[in-house]
Amino acid sequence: MTSRLPDPATEFGARVARRLVEEPVAWLTLVDGGGTPQPAPIWFLWDGDTALVYSDRKARRLTHLRANPRVALHLDGDEYGGNIVVLTGEVTEVADEPAVPDNPAYLAKYGRQIADGPWGTPEVFAQTYSVALRFRPRRVRGH
Repeated sequence: MTSRLPDPATEFGARVARRLVEEPVAWLTLVDGGGTPQPAPIWFLWDGDTALVYSDRKARRLTHLRANPRVALHLDGDEYGGNIVVLTGEVTEVADEPAVPDNPAYLAKYGRQIADGPWGTPEVFAQTYSVALRFRPRRVRGH
């Protein structure tokens, strides 16, 4: 699948690229077995082309994603309804990603939240959030 992200030389493209790296939370929306959209806030790590997400190994979303990997990932807008970024694409499970404790980039972004949250350590966090997912955008829109 080819990503169609906006040109980072444009104002919109530069804003999309910056926000995908800096934003701590995105919304991942998938469709459940009954056809109902299911949005969920997620932590993600953007590598320039794709986003890495660690999912709860018991989450029902995994069943839905296996049946229909087409999703939307969006970032919150501003208080005026601007600064909108919505990406659509597909999510796949990936077995060759490092576990959270072995992922320095993920820990650089979320280590404080993990330590301050109910998990305390990356190892405890990884006991639950152990399924690596890779989001590959196909299209982006926004303003």
